[in-house]
Amino acid sequence: MNSSIFYLGVALLLVHEIDAIRCKEWRIIPGLSSLKERVAMITFIFLHIPLFYWVIYKINAEQQNFITGFDIFLIVHLILHILFLWHKNNEFKDWISWTIIIGAGICGILDLLIS
Repeated sequence: MNSSIFYLGVALLLVHEIDAIRCKEWRIIPGLSSLKERVAMITFIFLHIPLFYWVIYKINAEQQNFITGFDIFLIVHLILHILFLWHKNNEFKDWISWTIIIGAGICGILDLLIS
């Protein structure tokens, strides 16, 4: 696998998850939003450990099905952020967050097109 666009999409998603802590994304995620603030934050953070482990493992295995699925996820992720834009607890409002979110979605689209 040699797609710089795919790797850029992965990097943007990882940076988005850092930004998601700043923006308290757990407040808009069904399930986590019903927990107490501190419990939701800790759960959100620690759930990313196995998630990132799995993504890195799959990338290392260079499985094309995973790569295609990840590209689709980046697109769906962008759509979900657009749908949740008007959620009362959504703090993804600035150009920094949206550059990262849209950039990841565009990488997903482009990587699908060139694959």
